[in-house]
Amino acid sequence: MADQEALTTSWKPGDRKPDLHSMIRVDHAGEYGATRIYAGQLAVLRGSSRAAHLVTHMAAQEDRHLARFNELLAERKVRPTLLQPLWHVGGFALGAATALLSEKAAMACTAAVETEIDRHYEEQLVELGDQDPELSADIRQFQAEELEHRETALEHGALEAPAYPLLSFAIRSICKVAIAASKRI
Repeated sequence: MADQEALTTSWKPGDRKPDLHSMIRVDHAGEYGATRIYAGQLAVLRGSSRAAHLVTHMAAQEDRHLARFNELLAERKVRPTLLQPLWHVGGFALGAATALLSEKAAMACTAAVETEIDRHYEEQLVELGDQDPELSADIRQFQAEELEHRETALEHGALEAPAYPLLSFAIRSICKVAIAASKRI
């Protein structure tokens, strides 16, 4: 069995092994933050608006992603980020603030967040190689759904949001900081 595992792994002596606990911690934090962003947007958007229907669908997928990472935290004995209270308030505030600006700004928020999540998940998949097929499969599936969210947001006016380049840059920067912090803290 050990010989079989040696043949199927891409890890070689001297290579740095992926920090699976850090990966699961940051992915859990990101999915938690996404659920909070959508909760903030839904608190502001009119229930019958097209944007509210889109956000409701995306939020349901994020809830499923979060549930899976909750399972992984428990199964693999990974502690969640200590920053979760910040992501609880900050995610909701970001979602509500962008929805207050406009439905297109809410879509711009989604496009920006999902752009960074796509990059983050892709980096994780490269780092994982074939070290953890179960985690890789989850990440691939969630990455595909995050890309659908980004495409949906772009199709529904994200690029037309007021000051889109500035808004997108600010949100993507926040995401990068949140990712870096949640890996460690």
